[in-house]
Formats: sequence, structure tokens, C-alpha cells
Amino acid sequence: MVDLIEPEELPIWVPGEVLTASDDLGWLDVGQRSYRYSGLDVPIPPMNHYMIVRYFEGQTPMDRLVESRWKRTTCVPGHISLLNRAQPSHWHWTQRINVSHVYLSESLMSRVAQDVLGRSISEICLHDVLNAEDPIITSISDAILGETRNSAIGGPTYAEALGLQLSIHLLRNYADVKFKETVSQSRLSRHQRCALTEYIHGNLQHQISIEQLSAVVGLGVWTFCRRFKESYGMTPCAYLLEKRIEQARMMLLDGSKPIKAIASECGFSDQAHMTRAFRRKLNLTPGQIRG
Repeated sequence: MVDLIEPEELPIWVPGEVLTASDDLGWLDVGQRSYRYSGLDVPIPPMNHYMIVRYFEGQTPMDRLVESRWKRTTCVPGHISLLNRAQPSHWHWTQRINVSHVYLSESLMSRVAQDVLGRSISEICLHDVLNAEDPIITSISDAILGETRNSAIGGPTYAEALGLQLSIHLLRNYADVKFKETVSQSRLSRHQRCALTEYIHGNLQHQISIEQLSAVVGLGVWTFCRRFKESYGMTPCAYLLEKRIEQARMMLLDGSKPIKAIASECGFSDQAHMTRAFRRKLNLTPGQIRG
């Protein structure tokens, strides 16, 4: 396996004047450095972070070799370049330039991708972009640079928040994602589970059908039921009953509302239905729980 270099090791291969650096600011998963470069012709070993280059000053012809293919363009202030993690490259430019680098860790990108897409991630590959104009990337990059220059209270949290925004934008527009083949694909995603929890909590007083629940997560009934049982270890009907009993038990303990009213608010067809459910599940009646 090829050793991957750290962002702070980049000057070993690409000599330049360091203008800013977030190295000592306590940031996690996000890094920033800016450089002043003269014209260079440099091979760069693969790096362990994704790199976003924002061009600030100077205009130069730019050539880059990635995966046996050269690209040529002209980079001016406002342009960006992207370099994939673990990607060896060769860069050549002739004029003086000032650039800002933002580095995003593999763990951050994978975590964001998994949260957004609801599946385990095998690999994220940034597109081979040498020259693009993207106001969102430049805006976030500038905000990260500003935090490096003038770090204030909550700096690491602020930098992470900016890194999250940048990661999502890259995933939406400049990345290919490969997924792991795992059993998690047979389960509901965290986003789907959260949507179900919110829906059930807001509608517990009503009758809730399997069709309604499957529509909440955008699945067919059969697929939903299979993934639900894999996720919760029980059927949707059993889970709903458990939640109704749980809510009714809390209401019985917390107040003096009539048992009949509690049964209605928790979605039982009547008080007798709730009593039968309590006896089966808790071996107690609602009256015994209230004391």
C-alpha cells in the first residue's frame, strides 16, 4: 500500500511561502493552508485528504497529470481545482500565484455521505476538476480562510460546520460514491427511522396503517415490513402497540386524566382494548399502574 502524505507535508514536494495555516487551531477533519508560489513543475504523492484549491492572486497557464491524462487550462483568481484523496498527480505552472487550500478528511466525507445517502460508504472519488468557477465553494473556502486568519470562540465547531457544508456540496456536484455491500442495506436508514419516529409520535392518537408508514419512508409495503423488522426486531404492528402502551403508561403515571380519555389519545379503540394490551404486555391493568 502506498503511504499517503499529510497536508502539512505538502511543502516538501511543492515549495512555497506559507501564508496561513490552521495546524495549531484544534480543528478536526478540516484543514486550511494558503501559499504563495512561483512557477513550479512538481509531482505530488497521494495525500490522505481531499484537497480544494482556491486561486486568489495571479494568473497562470496550468497543466496537471492525473491517471495518465494531462489537462491544460488557465487559472485566474476565483477559480478552483479539486484533487481526490489518495490521488498522485503532477502539476506544472509558470507564473506566481497565491492559493488557499482546504483539506477534508476521509472520515468527514464518508460520515456525511452515509448520513445523507443512508448507506455504508466504500469510497468517495472527487471528479478530476482542474478549473471551475463555483461561488459556493469559493464562499465556503473564503470563510474557512477567514477563520484561520482570525480565529475566535468556537473556532473548531465553526470550521467543522463549514466543512460539513462543503462536503455536502462536493457530494452533490463533484463526487462519485461507491457503497459497501452490507446487511445494513436490508435495514431502514437513520433518516428513515427518524421520519417514522416523528410521524408515529405526531399521529399516535389515530389509527396508523402499514401503508401510511411505508409511504413515509418511500418504500413498498413488503420491502418496508422486511426492513422494519430487520431494524427494530419486531413487526410494525407490534412496534405501534408498544409505543401506544408506553405513551399511555406515562400519562397514567403523570396525571389524573380519565383512563378512557388516555385510551383514546393513545390510539386504542376503547378502554377495554387498552386494558387487554396492558395485561398481555405488562401483566397489569391501567388502574393498577395508576395506583
